[in-house]
Amino acid sequence: MADKKQENLLEYKGKPLVRCGKTIYYGSMEEPYVICLNVQSNTEIKDLQVSEKVVIQLLSTDPDVSPKEKIIKKSEKEGLFNALDLGAVWLERALKKD
Repeated sequence: MADKKQENLLEYKGKPLVRCGKTIYYGSMEEPYVICLNVQSNTEIKDLQVSEKVVIQLLSTDPDVSPKEKIIKKSEKEGLFNALDLGAVWLERALKKD
């Protein structure tokens, strides 16, 4: 059953994308870091909701770290693609350091 769920996950650059409301997690919780994208505002273009302002956070997945210390980096971008692209670079660099 778990294998079927894994097959249906969206991926970006080989890492899973999981959405919960206006929050998107990029990366695997089994790795030391993940990216959290929080959509702050949307605009409607031809009956389609398009993300405008997105907050990006590089988070530690270490359960022993306090919630404040989990945030390694934080930024804000215009548009979901710009935010996801920056997050992918942050995540790749962070994972190479460990």
